[in-house]
Amino acid sequence: MLDQTDMQILDEFAKNGRITMKELGEKVHLSGPATSARVEKLEESGIIEGYTIHINRVKLGCTILAFITIITESISHQPYLSFIKTQGKYLINNYKISGDGCYILECKFPSTDLMNLFLEELNKYANYKLSIVIDK
Repeated sequence: MLDQTDMQILDEFAKNGRITMKELGEKVHLSGPATSARVEKLEESGIIEGYTIHINRVKLGCTILAFITIITESISHQPYLSFIKTQGKYLINNYKISGDGCYILECKFPSTDLMNLFLEELNKYANYKLSIVIDK
């Protein structure tokens, strides 16, 4: 069971994943070693699964963010899933869903031309509905 200090540690990591144990300890009123022990316990219990970074996709040239609802006509999704595994440069997430489709793709594209090429290739494996993000 998590206590208030554990929750504060998680909150601080959510704000800054690169915080030092010393800085984190100061924020949650623990020594550096005590903070490290708490963090290690959270990692070992699987509550902290890893540390990530947020990348500014626009600064990397990917100005188009799109959500694509995937509708497969076949019971076998393997051809679609095999195709998606080759599209890492555009794919952010592939969520299996219930509802109107089978999957929702979260994708980034540097241009509409490349998005269109991706969609043409995707259409060989599944039908889709495209939604482009206008603003966050």
